[in-house]
Amino acid sequence: MKDRYILAVESSCDETSVAVLKNDHDILSNIIASQVESHKRFGGVVPEVASRHHVEVVTTCFEDAMTEAGIEASDLDAVAVTYGPGLVGALLVGMAAAKAFAWANRLPLIPVNHMAGHLMAARQVKELTYPLMALLVSGGHTELVYVTEPGDYKIIGETRDDAVGEAYDKVGRVMGLTYPAGREIDELAHKGQDVYDFPRAMIKEDNLEFSFSGLKSAFINLHHNASQKGESLSNEDLSASFQAAVLDILMAKTKKALEKYPVATLVVAGGVAANQGLRERLADEITEAEVIIPPLRLCGDNAGMIALAAAVEYDKGNFAALDLNAKPSLAFDSVE
Repeated sequence: MKDRYILAVESSCDETSVAVLKNDHDILSNIIASQVESHKRFGGVVPEVASRHHVEVVTTCFEDAMTEAGIEASDLDAVAVTYGPGLVGALLVGMAAAKAFAWANRLPLIPVNHMAGHLMAARQVKELTYPLMALLVSGGHTELVYVTEPGDYKIIGETRDDAVGEAYDKVGRVMGLTYPAGREIDELAHKGQDVYDFPRAMIKEDNLEFSFSGLKSAFINLHHNASQKGESLSNEDLSASFQAAVLDILMAKTKKALEKYPVATLVVAGGVAANQGLRERLADEITEAEVIIPPLRLCGDNAGMIALAAAVEYDKGNFAALDLNAKPSLAFDSVE
């Protein structure tokens, strides 16, 4: 049987990435051009700057991905691209490049939801069994997703306001940490004590929704009041208290979801899945399902995960015409 090769493109935020997937699981290349250094001085991603950087490097990423994979365009069977959710300008750069490449080489185009990519990155650990539950935690999203079969994603709970990764970055900015602040807060949290009583929003309510804006505001107010009084606060203790509140919320809602939708597998994915504190809590507290977390290299935004999700869409015959447009607010359907 002939091998299948899919080239995938990801440009939803501030990473330009192109990958080549052989058959279902073999990532032959996964080129990632990060823009972190450019956005550090702003304390967050500037959409216009991100779009310009994508334009500058996307062609090189294509060339490097093909060279590293050791294949030619004539070997490819399809081109996959993230078409949402994300920053509209950033998405359009990757989509324009993917569509041009697909048209020039007469290849079918596979549209991929960025969050499906995060979820399907878990396929690199082992073949997934269904139905399964997923906790997707990233800079732009916090959601619980029920998956009955490959490619069928239904949201059963999500954040009402800030995403968890967004809260980490905003809190980090207040503490004067370097963007992105998630990893540093995680490291500081392991050195500090949970001494500040930050709120855990909706933790006792019988729903599967999250809220992090109250926690973020409480943190900012505490820090601001202390600075007005000339008091110094320990970044280690602040980080420990903030992270304890975040993880209490995530764990409580995930456990409720597993009670309501019993499954044998829980996938935890997205950039925040790299958080060591979260991994420790999952290992200690989730006993009713096998927890699968993608490899660290696939937790952040990358085209390898888009290729893994695209393989599922290819099998289902889910292709798009070349007039496919970016959908910055693209979301999974909610469960009925």
